Amino acid sequence: MTTVTLITKADCHLCEVAREVIEAVVAELPDAAADAISLEELPIESDPRLQERWWDKVPVVFVDDDLLGHWRVAPDRLREALLARA
Repeated sequence: MTTVTLITKADCHLCEVAREVIEAVVAELPDAAADAISLEELPIESDPRLQERWWDKVPVVFVDDDLLGHWRVAPDRLREALLARA
């Protein structure tokens, strides 16, 4: 199972865009690959360590434990990372 983790904060337009990009990329993958992906959202406000590390970089996206990026999600980069794990 591959986990995509999205660190978000309240009222964050870029977080909504990032979620949409992630969902669109997963929807385009072959069924077997898409079925092996889970999306986990972590609200940054819930963890002081997340706030300290990522507050000014939200949204932040990890694929498993690997940082994919922050602020904007590149669909091609995400697709490549997910297919590499499939």
